[in-house]
Parts: sequence; structure tokens; C-alpha cells
Amino acid sequence: MKKTMLLTETELEMMLVLWDRGQGTVREVMNGLSADRPRAYTSVATILRILEEKGFVTSEKRGRRLLYAPTLSRSRYEGRNLGDLLGRLFGGDPLALVRRLVDSSSMSAAELRAARALFTDRLAGTEE
Repeated sequence: MKKTMLLTETELEMMLVLWDRGQGTVREVMNGLSADRPRAYTSVATILRILEEKGFVTSEKRGRRLLYAPTLSRSRYEGRNLGDLLGRLFGGDPLALVRRLVDSSSMSAAELRAARALFTDRLAGTEE
């Protein structure tokens, strides 16, 4: 799997189901998808095969069905792609990313306080 490989929107939807469940058959993934955009069984099966070809999932034969499981955690995928975004869009400057998030987002006061608490906790862990 390429380090910077991104998931398409549809692939990400299916990975979110697998990350939540831990594993699943085509039917189980279908049932976990949003009802707003119903998908055909064959479409879900095709996307899962593509995810396997890309190295995002593995499959194991269970009777007549395939059981799919993620090969990397959601946290690892988020971190890897956040790092890619940080490098490409913000020149590797984490402060620029944080500044943009705070300046241009609709973060509520409660969310800003929670973010401050995260920074405070992180600082407390680094001061020795």
C-alpha cells in the first residue's frame, strides 16, 4: 500500500463500517452503509475487492461468503493522511494547520475549550 494512498468517498464509507465492526461480509457492510444512498450488492462487493487490491482490507473465505477485515486502523489511516495534508498544504507546519482550523472553522466555545484542554494535557506530558 502506498503511504499517501487516499480512499475515495465510497471506499471511505465502507472502511468506516469495517472499522466500526472490525470485520464484515458484503451484506454486513451493505447494512452498515447510509440508507440515504442504497447500493447494489454487486457494487459493494466490487468496492471491497478494490479495497483488497489496494491493500486496505483482507478477505477470508467463510463458507460461501468472504469476510473482509481492515489491514490498518482508522487512527493510523487518519494520522497518515493528516501528515500528507500537513506536508502538501501547510508546508509541514503544524501550527499553520491549527491556526487555519481555529480561524476558519465554526468551532463552538465548548469545542475550543476542549481543544485547549488537549493542548494543556499534551504540554503537561512533555514537561519533565
